[in-house]
Amino acid sequence: MVEASSMSIVSLIMNATIVVKLVMALLIVASLMSWYMIAGRFRVLGRAHRAGRAFEERFWSSDDLASLYNHCRQNANQDSGTEAIFRAGFQEFVRLSKSTRGAAAVMDGSQRAMRVALQREQTRLTRHLPFLATVGSTSPYVGLFGTVWGIMHSFMALANVKQASLSVVAPGIAEALIATAIGLFAAIPAVMAYNRFSAQSDALLTENEMFAEEFSSVLHRQAHGREG
Repeated sequence: MVEASSMSIVSLIMNATIVVKLVMALLIVASLMSWYMIAGRFRVLGRAHRAGRAFEERFWSSDDLASLYNHCRQNANQDSGTEAIFRAGFQEFVRLSKSTRGAAAVMDGSQRAMRVALQREQTRLTRHLPFLATVGSTSPYVGLFGTVWGIMHSFMALANVKQASLSVVAPGIAEALIATAIGLFAAIPAVMAYNRFSAQSDALLTENEMFAEEFSSVLHRQAHGREG
């Protein structure tokens, strides 16, 4: 009869084959990295949401865009995507307005600057999401590889004994199941976090795009008013 202590999880991991140990180590590292990135994305997206809403309120309550721009340039909030779009668009608008360019050229340059700022914000918000997607999609298969290897090792152990018993195959099968469990433990949080953060980043980017369109309308009126 196999003693309970010999079948503890720690002893099974310590006595596992080198291949299964490497699989477990890889999955544990991937899980720790994904949790670190989950915590980081949670903070980044939360701050981006709050900062974006705060800036939009300040923008629509302001009567002087130049004063708002000077304030934002001196006290830039790196968490706000809408503020970054505003700074980029208004800076280009002022620069082109000082030249002899027409309103169409001024608007084209301003909108191009805002598109660049929007692309940078998209890169910032979606950073690390591909890694979470990779961990979520591949960890079960990596764990399955450890499972297959552990079961194969168990059956190979049967060939070296005259009488098969549960004590011969149980350790290999148990370590195989541990590899599967670690794979699922790494994959499930990564998939859930990826889905949640993808939805949040998409919502923030949609709000930024809407702000860019609304800000373009404000600049369009100013550009054509200046030209007239």
